[in-house]
Amino acid sequence: MAWLLEGSAFVTGAASGIGEHTAYAFAKYGITKLAITDVNVQGLETVATNIRNQWPAVEVMALELDVSKSEQVKSVLSQIVARFGRLDVAVNNAGITGKEGKVHELDEENWSKVLSINLSGVHFCQTEELRIMKDQEDLGPRRGRGAIINVSSLYGLIKPLYPIYYTAYAAAKHGVIGITRADAVGYSGSNIRINAICPGYIETPMMGGDAWSKIENHPLHAHVKETPLRRLGQPEEIADGIVFLASSLSSFVNGFGLAVDGGYSCV
Repeated sequence: MAWLLEGSAFVTGAASGIGEHTAYAFAKYGITKLAITDVNVQGLETVATNIRNQWPAVEVMALELDVSKSEQVKSVLSQIVARFGRLDVAVNNAGITGKEGKVHELDEENWSKVLSINLSGVHFCQTEELRIMKDQEDLGPRRGRGAIINVSSLYGLIKPLYPIYYTAYAAAKHGVIGITRADAVGYSGSNIRINAICPGYIETPMMGGDAWSKIENHPLHAHVKETPLRRLGQPEEIADGIVFLASSLSSFVNGFGLAVDGGYSCV
């Protein structure tokens, strides 16, 4: 069987949701050395155990990491490379929504926290990943020195839609698109690809799971109706998109923001 993926991978925010399902997809499709990180240590260990049970050939590292702390990022990535030898794929997924509300109603702490995790955290991780990858062996046009996938959002492509207000979140996710494109150009000469994935409305713990469906006037009902596919996405559908961007199937894709949103951004 030909695998879609090879080598080692690193996933942040892997204790639940999109990060969790990305970790499973990587194990399923050929990654043999997998480092998963999160601030939720208990959830992370559960994911690691699931992987070890279902894919026993995969070597798993589960490490606590707050991506907003640059020194922690450097330490964790140095541990990963010391153990795995190289870094083939990195997925910068960790993020929070922050508080909902109009910007004049929220305090400065909310703005700072959302941007420190969702934007600075991606920057800190990507910077260290690039430091590692640029000195690795180039494995040719299809694999290169590595691939980085940043998790942005539908809100990184279009404006947030009433009645959900997430100004800091939208600013950070637009910023993720910006650093993805800038560094994709800057490091293309090193044969490192950097892309972003932009999920639409996905049924994850961050979105409250499926609890919204039992609340008659929940805003998500309106957004589901406005989505051409007429449903929320599932986290494994985002993980599949990440696998594509990580694999040689997308070897000529660079600096791209892939919308996986059921067609929402088209209408």
